[in-house]
Amino acid sequence: MVQLFDSWVGCLGPGDYRDYVLPYSRKVLQALKQADIPTIHFGTGTADLLPLMREAGGNIIGIDWRTDLDKAWKRLGDQVGVQGNLDPVALFAPSQLLATKAQEILDKAGCRPGHIFNVGHGILPSTPADSVKVLADFVHEHSC
Repeated sequence: MVQLFDSWVGCLGPGDYRDYVLPYSRKVLQALKQADIPTIHFGTGTADLLPLMREAGGNIIGIDWRTDLDKAWKRLGDQVGVQGNLDPVALFAPSQLLATKAQEILDKAGCRPGHIFNVGHGILPSTPADSVKVLADFVHEHSC
């Protein structure tokens, strides 16, 4: 699996994304599709770009923590998987609050097939390893 990851794409408006990013993202994602390599297409700050990202391609569209998972999935449609979208800062919270935040995401996913639970932009360097373990155990225990 390959993830096309763009931390800055959300700085663009839909028109600029369509003109300057979509053609190149599509070219990369289509080449990977032809090679039968599954892909995740991820960007931050992309709530308004999600339909265009879907158009560019990818088996799964990754979303950051600023976009509600259920709303993103409605914009993308059921024919694509969705990855995300815990705020990485939640890994610094007490275990109970972290569990609450994780459960909110699982509830929004609604047991739909195609959801990959993940943080919404990567784990911060100073994240406590114990918090990552607590989160992984919680998600494994509470996922459908």
